[in-house]
Amino acid sequence: MRAYELMVLIDPEVDERTVEPTLNKFLEVVTNEGGSVDKIDIWGRRRLSYDIKKKSEAIYAVVNFTAEPATSTELDRLLTLNEAILRTKIIRPEDQRIA
Repeated sequence: MRAYELMVLIDPEVDERTVEPTLNKFLEVVTNEGGSVDKIDIWGRRRLSYDIKKKSEAIYAVVNFTAEPATSTELDRLLTLNEAILRTKIIRPEDQRIA
């Protein structure tokens, strides 16, 4: 299992109250495969540095989760199929320990 950080940019026309339940529906892929969702942080509506799909704003959300590499790939695939999702980015955060 590896730790991942997912950043999602959601269409600003989506109601902000439905963002977390919608993300939880997608994150069921992680929990069904034995992973865990550690933290969901919704930043809210923010201005984009450049237009994406003719939108100048998006709802930002950051999710920390632990899963297998194949599960993170499947999660990214499912998110990109949804029309309300403008962009996704999954990274493996650096280890913050100092040697």
